[in-house]
Amino acid sequence: MHISYNPLWKLLIDRGMNKKDLRELSGISTSSIAKLGKGENITTDVLLKICTALNCQISDILETITDEDVENNEIKIHQEDSNG
Repeated sequence: MHISYNPLWKLLIDRGMNKKDLRELSGISTSSIAKLGKGENITTDVLLKICTALNCQISDILETITDEDVENNEIKIHQEDSNG
């Protein structure tokens, strides 16, 4: 299983916000933003700051995806890259 922050990015788009806005509103570091962008692990403290700033639940900013879904998505990306 992997964590995906795609729900967070969709939420920011829906609210007309960007990563800089999120960083300033929540008080998280640029390195935390970078980790989120790369889908890397971050602390629960950072997740809590984001949820507090956006007035949302943790399930609104992340989701779990299976290894199979990750592999299928990577295959799809590689196919699109070679076709485009």
